[in-house]
Amino acid sequence: MHVHRRLLNESMTYRARRAQIENRALQFESGRRSSARTGVITIPVVVHVVYNAAEENIDDQQIMSQLDVLNQDFRAANPDVSKVPDVWTSLVADTEIEFGLATKDPLGGPTNGIIRVKTAQSAFDTDDGVKSSATGGSDPWPTDQYLNMWVCQLGGGLLGYAQFPGGPPQTDGVVILHRAFGTSGTAAAPYNGGRTATHEIGHWLDLFHIWGDDDGACSNDDRVADTPNQADANVGAPDFPHVTCNNGPNGDMFMNYMDYTDDAAMFMFTMGQRERIDACLEGARSSFTVASQQAPAAQPAAAAQPAQPAQPAKQPVPAGGVTHDGDVERLLHDSERLTREVLDDIHNMLGLVGHRPSG
Repeated sequence: MHVHRRLLNESMTYRARRAQIENRALQFESGRRSSARTGVITIPVVVHVVYNAAEENIDDQQIMSQLDVLNQDFRAANPDVSKVPDVWTSLVADTEIEFGLATKDPLGGPTNGIIRVKTAQSAFDTDDGVKSSATGGSDPWPTDQYLNMWVCQLGGGLLGYAQFPGGPPQTDGVVILHRAFGTSGTAAAPYNGGRTATHEIGHWLDLFHIWGDDDGACSNDDRVADTPNQADANVGAPDFPHVTCNNGPNGDMFMNYMDYTDDAAMFMFTMGQRERIDACLEGARSSFTVASQQAPAAQPAAAAQPAQPAQPAKQPVPAGGVTHDGDVERLLHDSERLTREVLDDIHNMLGLVGHRPSG
């Protein structure tokens, strides 16, 4: 939210883009638009390991452990999803998103999706210094093609931070403290469950904190209908129910990934949050949906099986590996529709930027 508010203050373009993004999210929530996605998409990831001390140069195993967690959490295939209170089990969402280390670099060459950069900086903060080689960090790969994740030493007690959709492309992505990344290596309790990255990527996909960042006033929420309004962030591992903002009898959904509880105490996204993510993936981040439908650039770290598969079984591929003509036609139709919607959004956004309010 610190980054979000800074950008709102600094950039009229960002304010206009955020208005467009919120308008689309509202259309999805109200049913005026719905997702055209018909299956799982895989988002290519590039991990920038920016290290000063040797321990900050985390190994590949720790990176892969983080990808494994993401592929479980975003598919509702995490074992601890069984801990969701009965009153909310029907809201648990498989977002049908998976993540894989990039297999091709921006020039089309082979890559393992991991970049390692030695830095003279002892720590970074939310000023985005880690995202540029000029300030001791690592330059991002094209942010409309890759989810850039920077892993480093963060100061000020930060576990991580993200940039919402609509921000500057040169700083787009998420930053995670190396001790809160993955489940092995330097990952340290109570943040050694990989959930910091799940939370931050939630922001990257346009999810707000579940309590609405109103400092306990109960006057704001996360703009998702099926997450109860709560007073403030929860920490540690609360007991259920924890009632605030007159939200009894069930109270806060503190086990949601978008709260601030310990890794072991958060284990769900909701259907409403998935709807907001869908709006993002067919709007501000539609390049990932189109690319995944046409030619996935990455393989998931682990095959995650959703707890409750929502999609029908795919038809077998005919001999020779040729897909059914109907599938190809649907793919082309979806890609063309998404492209038209993106162009419409760009046109509308330019209109907002160019318009000066009266008075």
